[in-house]
Amino acid sequence: MIEAVDLFCGAGGLTAGLRQAGVRVHAGYDIEASCRFAYEWNNGAQFVDEDVSKAKPEQVGAWYQDSNAAKLLAGCAPCQPFSTYNQGKDTTTDKKWPLLGAFTHLIREIQPELVTMENVPDVTKHAIYHEFVDALKDEDYHIWAGPVACVDYGLPQNRRRHVLLASRLGPISLIPPTHLLAPVSVQDAIGHMPPLAAGETCQSDPFHKAARLSELNMRRMKASKPGGTWRDWPEELVTECHTKTSGKTYSSVYGRMEWHKPSPTITTLCYGFGNGRFGHPEQDRAITLREAAFLQGFPANYRFTEPGSEIHFKTTGRMIGNAVPVKLGEIIGLSFIQHLKGMAQQVTDRTPAAAELPAL
Repeated sequence: MIEAVDLFCGAGGLTAGLRQAGVRVHAGYDIEASCRFAYEWNNGAQFVDEDVSKAKPEQVGAWYQDSNAAKLLAGCAPCQPFSTYNQGKDTTTDKKWPLLGAFTHLIREIQPELVTMENVPDVTKHAIYHEFVDALKDEDYHIWAGPVACVDYGLPQNRRRHVLLASRLGPISLIPPTHLLAPVSVQDAIGHMPPLAAGETCQSDPFHKAARLSELNMRRMKASKPGGTWRDWPEELVTECHTKTSGKTYSSVYGRMEWHKPSPTITTLCYGFGNGRFGHPEQDRAITLREAAFLQGFPANYRFTEPGSEIHFKTTGRMIGNAVPVKLGEIIGLSFIQHLKGMAQQVTDRTPAAAELPAL
């Protein structure tokens, strides 16, 4: 058995995936109080509204209750300081920078058998990441780390992440890709959803809610082709920023998805047509919050706000876009479970066969 605590848990994407794999998650830590309901209601774990940099090791360690279970500490720190979106910007004063250091401190004090973190691929370009890896090596962890294309594991989304797995028990690795030859498409993920117009909400699912479009953006939407760009539009619909040299390379905004391909990376602004290739493949609207959640691997019954409360695009979109994809969480959990089974088998293989043991 594996027991886990999820640092920087958000709305629970990683926790949900770990639970699907069979990992028992007791608690999640995050400072986004708006995530409490989603995290607790869907995952049966406790949400701790606390800054990870201020969390006391003895309090975090107290969540591990079974002395026979392997302890997993997961820490997927916010990725903004490491993102390509911040290239050229001074992020040295970002308060999120020290969080990997705080994670390192908790690992040293708690000494969990298992550790995982995930982040944007560019995290490896920063010294603080390599300091984190060196600290794990100093604590005698075996490490597997590398870029992961989530689509290779059944997520209907072209999302790439850097994943690290560490174990004090022995060598570890991520399980092999499961969907190299049969990627899951946008149609597989959301093709069953009831049709909606822009600005409408589904009566049976309040999260199947589409943002309104202005008259001009509706004209742009109708002129957009699946997989196309704003270059397909009549000249009078092209935005002023796209006519500038700096904007000509941004061809992925104001675009429609394609039914038979995975979606682009789902972001916190995934509900807006002008924020990326978030247009529905055939309906004249952007994808809904529920459709975005499906593309992130959340199950159909996942709730992000309490029943009867108002659903805000910005708040819910941030929960969905910032989440570790549930499928990636599941793959990480399955990798740890396979690792423990392999270590147990090695112990069995080193034990003499019963027939060779001396008679009692």
